Amino acid sequence: MAGAGLRAAARRWVPRRDHGGPRAASSSPSCPGCGPGPGAHCPGAPRSAPAPAPAGGAAEPSAHLWARYQDMRRLVHDLLPPEVCSLLNPAAIYANNEISLRDVEVYGFDYDYTLAQYSDTLHPEIFNAARDILVEHYKSLLMKIDAFHYVQLGTAYRGLQPVPDEEVIELYGGTQHIPLYQMSGFYGKGPSIKQFMDIFSLPEMALLSCVVDHFLGHGLEFDQAHLYKDVTDAIRDVHVKGLMYQWIERDMEKYILRGDETFAVLSRLVAHGKQLFLITNSPFSFVDKGMRHMVGPDWRQLFDVVIVQADKPSFFTDRRKPFRKLDEKGSLHWDRITRLEKGKIYRQGNLFDFLRLTEWRGPRVLYFGDHLYSDLADLMLRHGWRTGAIIPELEREIRIINTEQYMHSLTWQQALTGLLERMQTYQDAESRQVLAAWMKERQELRCVTKALFNAQFGSIFRTFHNPTYFSRRLVRFSDLYMASLSCLLNYRVDFTFYPRRTPLQHEAPLWMDQLCTGCMKTPFLSDMAHIR
Repeated sequence: MAGAGLRAAARRWVPRRDHGGPRAASSSPSCPGCGPGPGAHCPGAPRSAPAPAPAGGAAEPSAHLWARYQDMRRLVHDLLPPEVCSLLNPAAIYANNEISLRDVEVYGFDYDYTLAQYSDTLHPEIFNAARDILVEHYKSLLMKIDAFHYVQLGTAYRGLQPVPDEEVIELYGGTQHIPLYQMSGFYGKGPSIKQFMDIFSLPEMALLSCVVDHFLGHGLEFDQAHLYKDVTDAIRDVHVKGLMYQWIERDMEKYILRGDETFAVLSRLVAHGKQLFLITNSPFSFVDKGMRHMVGPDWRQLFDVVIVQADKPSFFTDRRKPFRKLDEKGSLHWDRITRLEKGKIYRQGNLFDFLRLTEWRGPRVLYFGDHLYSDLADLMLRHGWRTGAIIPELEREIRIINTEQYMHSLTWQQALTGLLERMQTYQDAESRQVLAAWMKERQELRCVTKALFNAQFGSIFRTFHNPTYFSRRLVRFSDLYMASLSCLLNYRVDFTFYPRRTPLQHEAPLWMDQLCTGCMKTPFLSDMAHIR
């Protein structure tokens, strides 16, 4: 079985047909509570009024429940004035751990999707080239998993077709839970599941889905392990054969975004006496052309050390590979490297020699990268560096969070969940019907917030309520995260980032969402006082 814990599905996860990519799934994804099609609260469906309170002869407990429902409706409405939206800044930096830039003396960077941000037009190019390589020359589910290893129902796909929730549960022995031994290992790869972690995964996910869909649609038998390997090899060949590098080099303006902002970030850091280094897996000729485009011909003077074709993540763990010096033509030198010189280019090597030669150790080093495993995990856990994750999807997600539709939908969903939790002590027949109606409405609201981000998979940071598998890794492996490196321009170089206190479940009364939805202001807290 080839499965996937998904990061990048919240962006446009399938290229458009006019780029030669896959078509959209032919049917709406299933959603618990909404059934196979959109529910009453789902986008595209007519908006329904909240379920009315029963008419005059209703039993007293159910009438009490509906009265509380209406009270909460009014309270949520009053607590959400129009100005409550647009509170989050897409260009902000978000902190998982307290970090003062005053203490950071050395800044390190990955290249692709860190120093160089690429436009979405690159994805169809990779998809089409890998498809052609695959032609010349397999359970298979794509799904979203939360931080506790549970599949988010309604997000499992075989090819381009949604897999019914019942089938997903049956495949995993009557549960939504993925056993630990099947999950990804330290670098995102497990015996039967691979986690797609970065923007480069988008074409690979799309190609996997299209090929599986083709085999299933034509009744062809296939071994999913062979299919997965062949698709992965085809995507790899796009990089190994230099095809992606050629496309970008031919049209820098088309593919590279925010080059002037990258130059501004680097220049500002150097002007404040910071030391800079670059460690990338890309070849020098490609990096050189890109940096010349963004920064200028003298870009190497900004960096104290430049390392290309580093072979991360093994660069961080394998002590055996020595540094090799490259000349201007890209030819390798044979001399032993005893120091890393400014303005020179080095290939491969390993982090242990890097630390020995530079003496850049511990929390005074801050390294930025876009891949949690390949760029950041080892540096934080094994070497104590501070780390910054570049998450391009963050900008779009924040813009959605700032919408009035999202804010009202989520806040009412939270309030309704609080009602369900507190009113479940009412167990007469009519009250159970009321609670069932609320549960259905809650499920439909969850469909709303999911579809606002992406109809197939929802947000990359959350399942319906839990953090995603990706989110848990993001918190674990990064001190800071942001949409692009240019976000640094919004802060002083001695700025201190303070993470917001993350409430634990036993601190629930202090949660702002519960305060805002009235749980501290309504009398029914006393209804639960008898529970021990």
